[in-house]
Formats: sequence, C-alpha cells, structure tokens
Amino acid sequence: MKHVLITGGAGFIGSHLCDALLAKGYAVTAVDNYVTGRKKNVAHLLSHPEFELIEQDVCEPIKEERLKLLKRHGAIHGVLHFACPASPIDFDRIPFEILAVDSIGTMRTVELAQKHDARYIVASTSEIYGDPLVHPQTEDYFGNVNSIGPRACYDETKRFAEAYVSTAIRGGNARKPLNGGIVRIFNTYGPRMRPDDGRIVPELCIRALQGQPLTIHGEGLQTRSFCFVTDLVDGLVRLFESDVRVPVNIGNPVEKTVLEFAETVIRLAGGQSGLEHLPSRPDDPRKRCPDITRARKWLNWEPKVQLEQGLQACLDYFRTEL
Repeated sequence: MKHVLITGGAGFIGSHLCDALLAKGYAVTAVDNYVTGRKKNVAHLLSHPEFELIEQDVCEPIKEERLKLLKRHGAIHGVLHFACPASPIDFDRIPFEILAVDSIGTMRTVELAQKHDARYIVASTSEIYGDPLVHPQTEDYFGNVNSIGPRACYDETKRFAEAYVSTAIRGGNARKPLNGGIVRIFNTYGPRMRPDDGRIVPELCIRALQGQPLTIHGEGLQTRSFCFVTDLVDGLVRLFESDVRVPVNIGNPVEKTVLEFAETVIRLAGGQSGLEHLPSRPDDPRKRCPDITRARKWLNWEPKVQLEQGLQACLDYFRTEL
C-alpha cells in the first residue's frame, strides 16, 4: 500500500484530502498542530486502520520513529504540504507562524520527500497573483503583489515556497531533482471551514443563518471564483498522481461579484438579511478568476459542483456548527 503524509491534515482542505486518498487506497498520515486545524475534521477517520494523526509543528523535523504507517509500509510515497493558516484574520493574529510554516515547513517537508524519493505537492495560492493586472490569471503571470502589505506574511511566503520547490525540482545545488508539483488554489469553500474563519463564505453564511446583515467590504463589485472543496480535491489528487512539475491553477472559472454571491446566500438562507457595507480591506484584489487551461489539458479536470448546490451544503453544515 502506498503511504502518503499530509501536513495540515486536520484542516479544511487537508481533511478532505485525507478522505479522498484513503478512498483511493492510500495509507495516510496526517500531521497538524491545530493552530487552525480541528481534530473533529478527521474524527471519523481515527478508527481507520490505514490512517494516523500526529500532533506536530511541521517547522520541526518529523521524527520517522513516530510514523507507525511508515514502519508498516516501508516508505513514504508522497508528501503533500497543506499546513498553513489562510484566513485574513490570521494575517493579523499569527503572521510569524504563517511565515514559518511556508518557509521552514516547506524546507522540512521537501527534505523528507527527497529522502524517500517521494512525489511532493505544495499548496500555493491565487494570492501570489496579488491584485492582478492580467485577467483571468494564467500560471505564467508573475503577479502584482505588495511585498510589505498586511497580506505579505501569506502571499510573499507562498511565493517563497514556490521558489524553493521549483529550485528543488530543477535539482539545484547538485541535489537529486525533486518530483514536485505546485498547485495554486483559488477561492475554495465547503463543509469543515471554521465558522470564525473570517473569509467570505463562512462569514456571510453564518450571518445569514443568524438573520444579521451581511457585511460587504467596499462596494462589493470585486469578483471571486468559488470552487467547491470536493472539486478542488479531485484536482489535487489528479495533480499528485501526475508527473506535472510546473504550477497549475485549480479553481472555478465562473466569476461572481461579492454582491452577487451575497444575494445568493441570502436567498438560500431564507431571505431575511440585508447588506452592510464596510471599508475595503487593504490590498484586497479587485478581480480573481483562474485560467484552468493547464488543468483541463494535463489533468483532464474541471469543476462540476454548481454554486447554489455547494452553498446549500455549506449552509447545512454551518447550521450544525451553530
């Protein structure tokens, strides 16, 4: 059985990735320090014989003697580095932890993958494009990022992670080339998001369910492209199982304004909430939409879940959280 290690495995995306890879017959070790991940996200997997959950900061070396599945299966087939807080509220709350996990954590996990000659995937982000001057965003666009802005702890460190992984893929410093891939994740939503995440989907869904006004930062004309988590994870698994070694956008190319999104949430939740406009967030991108030509061509992937279907699943989930 092929054994994979997923950092951030108790997080929103990481936990769904654990589900998907276990369903495909992999043995899975999830590593998380619960800064933003939640053990409840993988509670249903704890009795699975080919799943283990280890509490650890990935900025520290992962001691292989702790990995019971490594002893059972003899090697690590894949390392998927998905540990990183990704919410705007975290940029103010724990910026140095974010800087560390995407720099030191990336170096630690690349080293582990190279030791085992394992396939490696690093979770990058559409944030590396900043407030884009190219639309939709293609993987060969270098971005328009404020390197000293309030989001820099996240987007600039993700850019460093890409630089480190791409250098390892080229085999820099006479090292054996890394069998690595880079996924640039666009706005993703679905069950297991933190209710206090601060991002648009949980914030608006929670407020709608509570009958409160939905808060819109700025005029609400900025656009986002929302991809349901099961679609995203399908793309991630396809990338992991491929030999693609250049960045690939994974996201939904259907673009919506924030106002359009908020109106859909209100309608699905019962139509009781109004809108409240707040000041714009600093460096908040005005447009965000992926070009997924590479994903379509190389991975035979594109999203399937419609926005209303995905939002209904989110509202149902957040009802249980409330």
